[in-house]
Amino acid sequence: MKFSLIICTYMRPGSILRLLNSVKSQDVYPNEILVIDGSIDNNTENLLKARKILNLKYYKVENEQRGLTKQRNIGVELVNKQNEIICFLDDDIVLKPNYFKQIISTFNQFPDAIGVGGAIINEAVWKELDENKSKDFKYYYRDGYYRDLGARNVLRKIFGLLSCKPPGIMPKYSNGFSIGFYPPNGKTHQVEYFMGGVSGYKRSLFEKISFSEYFDGYGLYEDMEFCLRASRIGKLLLNTGAQCFHLHDKAGRPDYFKYGKMVVENGWIVWKLKYPNPDIKSILKWNAIVILLSLIRIKNGIINREKGALRDAFGRFFAWIKLPFKKPDYFYQKRKSEVTLPS
Repeated sequence: MKFSLIICTYMRPGSILRLLNSVKSQDVYPNEILVIDGSIDNNTENLLKARKILNLKYYKVENEQRGLTKQRNIGVELVNKQNEIICFLDDDIVLKPNYFKQIISTFNQFPDAIGVGGAIINEAVWKELDENKSKDFKYYYRDGYYRDLGARNVLRKIFGLLSCKPPGIMPKYSNGFSIGFYPPNGKTHQVEYFMGGVSGYKRSLFEKISFSEYFDGYGLYEDMEFCLRASRIGKLLLNTGAQCFHLHDKAGRPDYFKYGKMVVENGWIVWKLKYPNPDIKSILKWNAIVILLSLIRIKNGIINREKGALRDAFGRFFAWIKLPFKKPDYFYQKRKSEVTLPS
């Protein structure tokens, strides 16, 4: 299968160069690489033009075109129409050499799959399970492996607010397990959502839907929103053998208050997208999780002196208090927007 790679970037020249160096080492190389740059300076452009990277095409967008979902939609419009698969990578990702080989082989193995996600392997430590060892409350167990559940999930477990669904499947009160809760053992799983920054889709999907430009700028939950709509059209798979590293780059991220607001508001959107009319029990659980996670952020700020944690918490509470009176206008916007290409 021929495939295109789209990398959307903003003010991260060092990160994107590191990513492209890992792309060079791939067992299977993209037929086309499109860099859609929203930077307000020319550092990324100058860096890439000074290097010869096979099949690379660079596009600089204007101010009104800037933002992750807008830049992705522009990239989709610009890809070679002969390529069957469109892959997306965040600019702070580093790939293992067989990443694309695993993604493309999954599409070949499962012809009915419309999207395939990869696995980030540096954000959790998995250990093989000793069958003679009793299970611990603070660990998460799956497929013969276990990992730390994490402090916030342990608290949710204590209060009966932890998801009973497999990772990548949203429970009725939302707040499910991310796909990082699948061990990186090479297995493939059917899911409802995965991380859009390490993903690939059939190009034909974009004839029906596009990325929602409601999620302006940095975005949050925009990948889950897109995946939930895509999963109504075809099968989404996670291949834990398509492995990479996420080397978090804080450059280009919003302030903590705005981030906290987005956690609640955008989280509400994806919940309502999946479950438009949740029952009372699910509503109570969703709200309880918002309060619990906000209180944890307050604790992080006061006791742990974590930078920005209090502003994050205040943003969450602000959005939560506002929700009953003013809902996000996401559901009033068109799903498929017209795309203006960079000049």
